[in-house]
Amino acid sequence: MSKNPLKQVETLGQSIWLDYIRRDLITSGELSRLIEEDGLRGMTSNPSIFEKAIGERHDYHEDIRSMALKETGAKEIYEALSQHDVQRAADIFRPLYDRTDGLDGYVSLEVNPHLANDTDGTVKEARRLWRALNRPNVFIKVPATVEGVPAIQQLISEGINVNVTLLFGVPRYRQVAEAHIAGLEARVAQGKAVKRVASVASFFVSRIDVLVDQLLDTLLAQGGKEADLAKGLRGKVAIASAKVAYQSYKELFGTVRFESLTAAGARVQRLLWASTGTKDPEYRDVKYVEALMGPDTVDTVPLKTLDAFRDHGVANANLEKEVGDAARVLRQLPTLGIDIDHVTRQLEDEGVAQFNRPFDKLMDTLTKRAAGI
Repeated sequence: MSKNPLKQVETLGQSIWLDYIRRDLITSGELSRLIEEDGLRGMTSNPSIFEKAIGERHDYHEDIRSMALKETGAKEIYEALSQHDVQRAADIFRPLYDRTDGLDGYVSLEVNPHLANDTDGTVKEARRLWRALNRPNVFIKVPATVEGVPAIQQLISEGINVNVTLLFGVPRYRQVAEAHIAGLEARVAQGKAVKRVASVASFFVSRIDVLVDQLLDTLLAQGGKEADLAKGLRGKVAIASAKVAYQSYKELFGTVRFESLTAAGARVQRLLWASTGTKDPEYRDVKYVEALMGPDTVDTVPLKTLDAFRDHGVANANLEKEVGDAARVLRQLPTLGIDIDHVTRQLEDEGVAQFNRPFDKLMDTLTKRAAGI
């Protein structure tokens, strides 16, 4: 067995994807090395990642200059650059996609974050990006907002691969999984193939602890009986939520209803653990990666976390351990006055805003660069 813990994860049924994209990573051969040596099986992007890659590096200067001289607008420049990178990365992952019969080897590109609350706009944008990318091993990222759920169902019914993003709560996860299943059923009813229609549900993890730990710290500072319970829950809510979501996944995709879709060639919508980089320095830097290893899942990690896990991570199947304790953690929150549904709604709203800001910043940067040229 390989001594590289990243490659050992694969034996547990989980795929490691990289939550990062940058042109020189692709052109330098580093991405190919990560695939070969570390067993990397996919890649995701978001507006924040592209804002840093395009806005802060010089790799894109000549392309920006060429388009600016043709009086191309900032949005069109961004789309050309981001789509080019996603296509190049998808081409590098294509042999893996073929070898795994479409299980892995995907690269994701997000719809305009300003469409998060616009169902029709999201569907139209996703269709356009899907056609433009023209690769079978890409995902179009769609946020798991109230308006995003029906868009997910529609896109799956059209055979468009969807990476559902900004997913924080178990109830919303169940809606997303139901939308995926309903989309597949609609496609089968139309007599269309479902074998290569892929989807992942990206459940954001560490951000839950960031917010809940703040609430728990307030109770700790107040002292008293509630402080003891708050101390015991600190740093546990995110992993508990993910473990409960995974039990919902097993329930939803283990039904007779889905068995009929499996018979038609459909695959499950895998749960993908997102936001798995540790944000609290008091916690182990691979805390979330190690806790959520289990079959039929994906973990998308930032480059720093990938390096940390390669160095000192431990690969064990922990996802279904202490599931009863996970449910208990969530049941105890109301006794402290913490409404987890309110927490996840706040995180969803903040997540949309956090993607809008870098997107708008990048548009402003590209506009200024083009004007200067």
